[in-house]
Amino acid sequence: MAVDSALPSPLGAPACDKDAKALQFIEEMTKNVDSVQERVLDEILSRNAETEYLKRFQLNGATDRETFKSKIPVITYEDLQPEIQRLVNGDQSPILSAQPISEFLTSSGTSAGERKLMPTIHEELDRRQLLYSLLMPVMNLYVPGLDKGKGLYFLFVKAETMTPGGLVARPVLTSYYKSDHFKTRPYDPFNVYTSPNEAILCADSFQSMYTQMLCGLIMREEVLRVGAVFASGLLRAIHFLQINWKQLAHDITAGTLNPKVTDASIRECMSKILKPNPELAEFITKECSEENWECIITRIWPNTKYLEVIVTGAMAQYIPTLEYYSGGLPMACTMYASSECYFGLNLKPMCKPSEVSYTIMPNMAYFEFLHHESSTSGLSRDSPPRLVDLADVEVGKEYELIITTYAGLCRYRVGDILRVTGFHNAAPQFRFIRRKNVLLSIESDKTDEAELQKAIQNASALLKEFNTSVAEYTSYADTKQIPGHYVIYWELLVKDSANAPTDDVLSQCCLQMEESLNSVYRQSRVADNSIGPLEIRVVKNGTFEELMDYAISRGASINQYKVPRCVSFTPIMDLLDSRVVSKHFSPALPHWTPERRR
Repeated sequence: MAVDSALPSPLGAPACDKDAKALQFIEEMTKNVDSVQERVLDEILSRNAETEYLKRFQLNGATDRETFKSKIPVITYEDLQPEIQRLVNGDQSPILSAQPISEFLTSSGTSAGERKLMPTIHEELDRRQLLYSLLMPVMNLYVPGLDKGKGLYFLFVKAETMTPGGLVARPVLTSYYKSDHFKTRPYDPFNVYTSPNEAILCADSFQSMYTQMLCGLIMREEVLRVGAVFASGLLRAIHFLQINWKQLAHDITAGTLNPKVTDASIRECMSKILKPNPELAEFITKECSEENWECIITRIWPNTKYLEVIVTGAMAQYIPTLEYYSGGLPMACTMYASSECYFGLNLKPMCKPSEVSYTIMPNMAYFEFLHHESSTSGLSRDSPPRLVDLADVEVGKEYELIITTYAGLCRYRVGDILRVTGFHNAAPQFRFIRRKNVLLSIESDKTDEAELQKAIQNASALLKEFNTSVAEYTSYADTKQIPGHYVIYWELLVKDSANAPTDDVLSQCCLQMEESLNSVYRQSRVADNSIGPLEIRVVKNGTFEELMDYAISRGASINQYKVPRCVSFTPIMDLLDSRVVSKHFSPALPHWTPERRR
């Protein structure tokens, strides 16, 4: 059906016919949330009726909600591991999905310390592409003229592995960037990047970053928006510029490419882009050689209208630094997604970071919600709890997100805690509160309390020969420097001061902790350089008692007080730092190797 672009959507006046159709689609989906959800569940259960998983619960072809809710249990990744392991080993029978598994998407670490492998089907790429196609039509409602320039986005692929069954396993964004949906995407004047595909698809993080930064500098006046997936990724790019601006300026002066960039496809494409430009190189030298880097983004890319980065959840810690480098540019969080499923989009992308809410699109999967109070207690597989449907959540309440997907996940606990902030039409809007049980996070890493405890136990084993033990500990993610790093505060019980552990031993404790953390953390340290060396700060004896006194003075119950295993409250961190007697850093990189590269 033809849509007149002159007719405004309830969201606003579209920028073009294509935008009008996208905005109309959003309106239709959000007005008919419950009927769309009913149809989605019917489609999923009908398609997958003959899978081993659904047959196990004797649905007998039923696709209605009541039967589904009464018979299918709410599960975690650990519950599905036997089925997933069979798929990983090459079993091609319809275990979870009637459609063939096309690849595995690697998610964050499990409690066992390794990446989750989420089976997916080829059709999911279409669903992800559909959500991507809605982002710019919404953004164009708030920022005019984005078709008159380019986006400087730092986008990267990460390492792939091959499963024993012969399927590739990789992060969801790597899957998307390597797909034809991205590589052969049609030209769209509202969505042009400065980074060539060759740079984005280069697996070497230095060569990729160097080329993307170089292109961004060459096209500095065309750049209208600057971004990365996570706030930490954009700050890493600024840090990269601080370290490498002299070589970048040299390349621009001479019109030659840094010999460290050896990728043949990059060198070929850059031969068409890179020409001698001494005037530009002189400008970059002047700006980057100054000690003050405040507003560096708007100084180098003066036409930038906004930053596009995720600054919700753990990424909120980077907001002040981004404001410093950008001179307070708006920060747009455009979409909400995970390895398991893409969920929805922000219909007010230019809002303040603290006000970001996502509208879940009901066509992406079947969504249910567990009251957060219930989610903290164990769930029985024998008596599934009553979950709330997407259309029935209540404003102000917090829920854990549960999904049923076309790829075969049924009533799967994603682990995200969301708060309902309002509605667009009949579609609820959610603020991301946090990942369930996550203590520490710098970028895509997620470390929970059990994992931190295990890492400390493994490291403290090195102290036994000194008759020393860790009496208490806490932690925080230090993001003041780029890359950020984990800081662990230790209060030690030293039985014999004449035989106290040496600086070298405590540095080895840092490395042992890193070796004990999950593969996502270790890849970020070794391959991506997005996390710095772990640091242990040893504090004076009695420090944690002072911490308790401080908490009690602020109203905590002495009977219920527990040492916080992660801290972020400035007065507490000031107290801890004022009691530090020594600092120690991991002296080497932890072990990390992809299983088998494709």
